[in-house]
Amino acid sequence: MDSLNNYGSSDEEGPSTTNSSRGTSSAVKINSAPDVGGENTNAMRLYTAPTTTEVAVNIPYSDMMLPTLGPDNPFTQKKMATQNVLTGHIEAEAMNETDFRTQLRTFESYGYARDPSISSTGVNGSIGGGILGTGYIGDVNKALEMGGATIYDTVPKNMRPNQNMKERRKAKGDPSVLEGDNAYLGPWAGYDNEKIGKAARPTDEEMEFVSAMHAKTRQPKTAGEIPFGEEKTTFHGAAERDYLGRTYMAVPQDLDVNLLGEPGTQASFIPKRCIHTWSGHTRGVSAIRFLPKSAHLLLSAGMDNKIKIWDVYHDRECLRTMMGHGKAVRDITFSNDGRRFLSASYDKTVKLWDTETGKCIKSFTTGKIPYTVKFNPDEDKQHIFLAGCADKKIVQFDINTGEVTQEYDQHLGAVNTLTFVDDNRRFISTSDDKTLRAWEFDIPVVIKYVAEPDMHSMPAVALHPNRKWLACTSLDNQILVFGARDRFRQNRKKRFAGHTVAGYACQPGFSPDGRFISSGDADGNVWCWDWKTCRIIKKFKAHDKVVINTEWHPHETSKMATCSWDGTIKYWD
Repeated sequence: MDSLNNYGSSDEEGPSTTNSSRGTSSAVKINSAPDVGGENTNAMRLYTAPTTTEVAVNIPYSDMMLPTLGPDNPFTQKKMATQNVLTGHIEAEAMNETDFRTQLRTFESYGYARDPSISSTGVNGSIGGGILGTGYIGDVNKALEMGGATIYDTVPKNMRPNQNMKERRKAKGDPSVLEGDNAYLGPWAGYDNEKIGKAARPTDEEMEFVSAMHAKTRQPKTAGEIPFGEEKTTFHGAAERDYLGRTYMAVPQDLDVNLLGEPGTQASFIPKRCIHTWSGHTRGVSAIRFLPKSAHLLLSAGMDNKIKIWDVYHDRECLRTMMGHGKAVRDITFSNDGRRFLSASYDKTVKLWDTETGKCIKSFTTGKIPYTVKFNPDEDKQHIFLAGCADKKIVQFDINTGEVTQEYDQHLGAVNTLTFVDDNRRFISTSDDKTLRAWEFDIPVVIKYVAEPDMHSMPAVALHPNRKWLACTSLDNQILVFGARDRFRQNRKKRFAGHTVAGYACQPGFSPDGRFISSGDADGNVWCWDWKTCRIIKKFKAHDKVVINTEWHPHETSKMATCSWDGTIKYWD
């Protein structure tokens, strides 16, 4: 009994030993509830769970930015969220803006700062991480010498940087002397060995050194410019003409599909599988367009500066390659008959090509990068096209004369899209200034200005087959719908959300009958929504990188072409 009493009365400071008639026994304290943190907790503070989405009371910002209390749950699977803000993903940190600015300025002034990766402080604020276990990064010796003082702490004069600044100051001079030796300089006195006036300019040796360094890294001016007349084209088929003298522009007649029919007469369906992959571009593909009316050819613009024509039927091979741009091709567009097409490139030129021969007919430039080009759809205005440029202007060119006939200058940012509406009497433009503007053709006055505080930039626009609605890809991960008639108002009842397009100009597409709307996203997926209900019908993995464009075949019931930044074009059925 004595030994049991002694065991039960062991103090809290550690193990105790007691002697009994049977021998020696030891008692060990077992701490069943160890400390798990929370030394800085406050009984009056409001605590929230990390998964809380709504807070019913006002909590100070400093409390909301504190690290999570308690141990981590070892049974939870930590997965990075796909997206927790409109434009991507951010990770929560306990370092607030004030501490960051303090350490940044300390590093710029003294050459050291506290290690931001260490969140636990020890005695007197010392940190156990950093270089050599000091808790500081940068000049560790100086940090230890100054005691880790920041720019807001009092530092002894002999430890302050630039303590000899006053010694290097020139003498103010005698106020009674205006010129010459010992002239009065006052507060304008400089420092010893300071260069003033011409002496402050670089020497000839320094200029030669800088010029030599620039010559090594600078490319010649012609690296991004191919003069008109030096364009090249290559035909990849067996013969340019068949036994009847027809080129690939002839519509195939040996198919079960009527390629000369009216688009949208048959009901469309969502594609299920990939039936062909075109891989000829060495870099990403920025745009694809079916040949108007028949759609038996596919035109593609690549970031490898090349334009290619593909066969949609028969062998499905690359028929022709056009090489005439010095930089990536951004946009392409066909004329109404498909005999010609325009290409806009980052080399600041717009070029007109012959679809059949692949020859460059003309070249146009304003000295600015054209982001989008569009023919006037009227049959009697096929010699006029519009180009939206990076200098905030929309430029109207006449192909016959090669001159600029009109400028539309109202946007405050680069112009991204141009869409003709209302029987081609008007056109709508979107820009990086987060606005949508409607114009009368050939009249440089805005007739409708659409801008809301919650609007984002809309870098891609598609016109519904009934020509009554515009589907605009907004950079807040949704597709908005605007009317294409007189009022151009947003249809608040139609909104297609769910995909991730923040930062990419993913071009939406409509099925020929207008039942479905499709769009690619940044993860390589293709999304299909129902036009009436706005519900997601299907999502499938199409490419390894961004799916920048989706084009539905106008005469097939479930055919779709997609292009991606992985350099491939895929055909789906």
